[in-house]
Amino acid sequence: MVTAVEPIVQVRGLVNRFGAQVVHDGLDLDIRRGEILGVVGGSGSGKSVLLRSIVGLRRPTAGRVTVFGQELGGLPPADRSRLERRMGVLFQRGALFSSLSVTENVALPLIEHAGLARPEAERLARLKLALAGLPVDAGDKAPAALSGGMVKRAALARSLALDPDLLFLDEPTAGLDPIGAAAFDNLIRTLRDALGLTVFLVTHDLDTLYAICDRVAVLSQRKVLVVDKLEVVERVDDPWVQEYFQGPRGRAAAGAARALRKET
Repeated sequence: MVTAVEPIVQVRGLVNRFGAQVVHDGLDLDIRRGEILGVVGGSGSGKSVLLRSIVGLRRPTAGRVTVFGQELGGLPPADRSRLERRMGVLFQRGALFSSLSVTENVALPLIEHAGLARPEAERLARLKLALAGLPVDAGDKAPAALSGGMVKRAALARSLALDPDLLFLDEPTAGLDPIGAAAFDNLIRTLRDALGLTVFLVTHDLDTLYAICDRVAVLSQRKVLVVDKLEVVERVDDPWVQEYFQGPRGRAAAGAARALRKET
């Protein structure tokens, strides 16, 4: 249960424009310390663009993004690097290096950013892989030899390599079967509770939203239409929200979540 309301990220007046296309126009959002915030929206609403703007992979056209009380864009390179080390990112398709083993993929940020020697980095990498629920022999394999679910876990281990405070996940359960997706959801919630993480989660998976998210932000009309607990969001009088949450899949996900809460 999240009790703190301290914002660890503040987005104010965000504008993202690609030529004549405006993706965000005056977007505001707070991410509270310790929460799992789900971000949803229709195709083209700019979910991944928002993620990239917060972590510093894209410079916004206008607006301000403050992370841990500092604006990434205005920091000297050394200070920016230290701040970025407090953020871990799991990209949509894993983005593992195909020429490296799984252990080497996870060890790489420890070598490049933490300055560890390779033996020590690989020892810590194996611990991170275990934390992400991978078997011992997975570390010696190439990413291409892993299943989709194992690739997601390997990418998660790499995102946790530098012990971040803030974790960004871009469609982490996309392409997984329902059992694998549910197991991954449980892993994220367990890691949040055990490590004190704050999680920003871009997803279209209704089961994920109902299973682990403390709040949900809906992107629509180039802004955050609503950000609140699910029982509030699902009642918002908006055509996309109603179709998404009150359609057959939304009702099924909500019903399954309520049944699980009764059991526990």
